[in-house]
Amino acid sequence: MLLIIFLWTLWVPDFSVAAAIGDRIAGSPKVPWQISADNVAYDAATTTYHATGQVIIEKQATRLIADRVDFNHKAMTAVAEGHVVLTVDEDVLTGQRLELDIEQETGVVTDGSLFLEQNHFYIRGQRIEKTGKETYRVERGSVTTCDGDRPDWIITSRTLKVTVEGYGTASHAVLRAHDLPVLYVPYIVFPAKTKRQTGLMFPEVGYSDRQGFAWNQPLFWAINDSSDATLYTHYMEERGAKIGLEYRYALTDASFGAIMVDGLHDRRVDDGTEEATDQWGYDDDAYDRPNADRYWLRAKVDQELPQGFMARLDLDIVSDQDYLTEFREGPDGFNATQESFLETFGRDLDTYDENTRTNRLNLSRSWSRFSLNADVLWNDNVINRRWEETDDTLQQLPRIEFDGTKQQAFESPFYWDLASEYTYFYQEDDDRGHRADLYPRVYLPLKWKNYLSVEPSAGWRQTTWVMDRWEDEALDKTTYRQIYDAKLDVSTEFSKIMGSPVAAVDRIRHSVKPRVVYQYIPDQDQSDLPDFDTAIDRIAAANTVTYSLTNTLTARQSKKPSPPGRKTTGKKPETGEKPPPSITAAAPGEGLAQETVPAAYDYTRFCRFYLEQTYDIDAAKDDEPEPFSDLYGELDLSFGSYFSLDSDASFDTYANDFSSHNVAAVVNDYRGDRMRIEHRYERDENESIYGIVALNLTGRLSVTGEYERDLLAEKDILKGAGFLYTAQCWAFDFRYTNEDGDHSFAFRLNLMGIGGFGN
Repeated sequence: MLLIIFLWTLWVPDFSVAAAIGDRIAGSPKVPWQISADNVAYDAATTTYHATGQVIIEKQATRLIADRVDFNHKAMTAVAEGHVVLTVDEDVLTGQRLELDIEQETGVVTDGSLFLEQNHFYIRGQRIEKTGKETYRVERGSVTTCDGDRPDWIITSRTLKVTVEGYGTASHAVLRAHDLPVLYVPYIVFPAKTKRQTGLMFPEVGYSDRQGFAWNQPLFWAINDSSDATLYTHYMEERGAKIGLEYRYALTDASFGAIMVDGLHDRRVDDGTEEATDQWGYDDDAYDRPNADRYWLRAKVDQELPQGFMARLDLDIVSDQDYLTEFREGPDGFNATQESFLETFGRDLDTYDENTRTNRLNLSRSWSRFSLNADVLWNDNVINRRWEETDDTLQQLPRIEFDGTKQQAFESPFYWDLASEYTYFYQEDDDRGHRADLYPRVYLPLKWKNYLSVEPSAGWRQTTWVMDRWEDEALDKTTYRQIYDAKLDVSTEFSKIMGSPVAAVDRIRHSVKPRVVYQYIPDQDQSDLPDFDTAIDRIAAANTVTYSLTNTLTARQSKKPSPPGRKTTGKKPETGEKPPPSITAAAPGEGLAQETVPAAYDYTRFCRFYLEQTYDIDAAKDDEPEPFSDLYGELDLSFGSYFSLDSDASFDTYANDFSSHNVAAVVNDYRGDRMRIEHRYERDENESIYGIVALNLTGRLSVTGEYERDLLAEKDILKGAGFLYTAQCWAFDFRYTNEDGDHSFAFRLNLMGIGGFGN
């Protein structure tokens, strides 16, 4: 039965080009057929041309070559014999004898071969018959996408019948590798549709310690033109069967959504014993996983509303803290879902190991200077919901924000902006209440020529709380706070344009930007206020000076001018120089038309170095020994597609040691070899190193290696290796992974034009 399913899902050829051959042979009725041959005779009684010797019949995209052709131009039939070659665009039909009815779009070729360029298909058979506009029959036939007389793989069958945009059947089908039979199925039915089709998709097959042998079989359902669904049946030898459903729809370009759910009754649980935790749980959290009923519901929806409003929905509800770690891989796993959501909606999910999952319904509208955002935000804390007696997870039901962008105040030199918010905070087993926050700010930007920018600003924050439930009954349920702050932002920038030692780079601009920011927030007692959100409920005092220095190096590369006659972008030159003219083709009798092509450049920032430190004036006044913060720095380098480096570090000037540093470097070469190395360090917390290498050993064979180690705990986190072999018409991908003691093997065989098999 598995072999039948395999070939069913494997054999899905695209016969759209074959169907189109019949449509394209006739061509336009206004264009005549052209016949050339060594000898041409015309029989007026039968309206038939008899051509022999290097016969060529042509019309638009169609060309028929044979030793002998009888062509009835009235009945639109042709019989060709001897070295027959029929070419329609890039598609080629060859054989010893061809009978063709152009009007009925039927025909027969003996000892024939059909090449379909669009999907690189070769179809061969003793007799290839086009029985109708959309139907074919092949006797003793075969199909492959491999070039050559001895293909790497080929599927043969005794009889092959195909209905385009319908289904096909094949009897006694055999998959062969060269001449070696690999799989045999006596009879199969397969889809032969070019549009979205309902049917089985390629299965994912694999093996791991936790799952045992696994087979994930997707079934695609084309519901209608605007919606479809995929049903997943994921059988796992050790765990049972996980059933999943993914539903997608698209009403307009701005209104679309995806809803996914899957679950299983797990045969294995983590009951807290050492053996069960080691084999079926995860020891990096303090909680067991005794539940057998497991599930994950996730969804993202974008819906356009009247009056310029937009609604967005994010759902992410999981049964337990281990589910997403357990099922990260596969077509319905966390990684695939995350990638799909990010690509389709531009919004991702919380990381797989995050126990508090974000669920949000958002309503928004933007104007030229203002924006409105209204959220119903539910944080689903899996740990609290399942294992704790009390749940103090903070919910925001709702949160409404109305903001104004920085804008000029009438005709004055002043600017202002606004941040305002109303939130109702809900906790099932803790405090609940309303909060309204209004925060306008005024700016006075000043500039001295191009040398110095000075911007003083002041803000006045007013916040009101009205509590529904407060454990401290001695405190007022209605409270109010107002607090002001002041800031002075001073910066300048120096730059120099230099020549470049690299021929490909025209100029290099070096920019140095020093900046000093003074911030003042008065010290105010807020201990009697509610504390839902520290960022607003507790405004810390500040009397600080933050100074920073930014160095950037930007390369300018000249673009080639547009070819004559090509339309220009209409943009102004960025250098201020007069652009050179180009000449366009002139119509007969007209002079040469002059068209200006602007000078165009590519600008690439290839180096950025940033330093920052803060000095706390109040701490120094109070004789605290460490008024200076850590010295923070960033270094980013990018040299085209060959090398990039991202790094940051915090240096403790008092301990004379790094409190943290992180670096990630990527190296590529012209062959496609790639290496990535990351090192992460946080003092007394963690230190790890990660690396991955991909090498192209030959034009067909590439190998990969992956390694991650926890240097602080002195244990390996991840080890993996694999290879990819790519031939002209097939590829084989194999990978071994050992992650936290879970050994897994994955493979995928891909037949070009047919599809893949494996996991």
